[in-house]
Amino acid sequence: MHHHDRNNPYQYKSGMTRRESLKWLGLLAAGSAVTLSGGCSKALEAGVADKSNVGHWPALNIKPVTATGYGTDPNMIMPPQSPWPLTLSAAQLTLVAILADWIVPREGDIPSASELEVPAVIDEWVSAPYEGQQRDRITILHALAWIDDEAQLRFKAKFAALSRAQQQAIIDDIAYYSDDTPEQFKRIGKAFWRFKELVLGAFFCSPEGCKDIGYLGNVPIAGDYPGPNAEAKAHLDKVLDELGLSSYAYQD
Repeated sequence: MHHHDRNNPYQYKSGMTRRESLKWLGLLAAGSAVTLSGGCSKALEAGVADKSNVGHWPALNIKPVTATGYGTDPNMIMPPQSPWPLTLSAAQLTLVAILADWIVPREGDIPSASELEVPAVIDEWVSAPYEGQQRDRITILHALAWIDDEAQLRFKAKFAALSRAQQQAIIDDIAYYSDDTPEQFKRIGKAFWRFKELVLGAFFCSPEGCKDIGYLGNVPIAGDYPGPNAEAKAHLDKVLDELGLSSYAYQD
């Protein structure tokens, strides 16, 4: 877990290639309740539709991602490694990394979410121009904005600049959504619940996180992500092929 302060701000930078993150996107889609063709959980729909006036909610004007150059009609101007642009800002990506490490902190030999490049996968997910991912994008961008707004309201600083104790105070109010969640935290609780699902889904798609797709124990991985086992790879190949992403994900 990183220590965050105003004088020495932490900034997440991905160490992952687009080829790797596109493969990981396929893995997450292959095992996700939200596929790349759309659809979403009732809880998420309820969260988006919730017009409760209790508490605060950011009024974001989120323009839809309209990137072309993916699927079966590739735009030849886009480089092969990049079927669409990534959309999270450096500040948003850093906030995703900090929050992801609250959800999956380092424990002994098990790396944290950010050490496994989970934030890069979340960026890939919310930037993908498919219906399900775009619904998640709206949810997650609102959640990130709410968390920074709440940090300013409580502690007069953005979340990344807060002490661990201050961060924990906010996390404790939003991270355990249930029927007992106070009204002012219900909407952010639902949104954060979806964020947590994606972080955990991405983490368990990683080589270290999931035995079913080629678990390597504590063996350090040099170079590219080694990929899943044969059965999972066949499923992943099918998903990537359906999306028209095979040439991107396996491009050298």
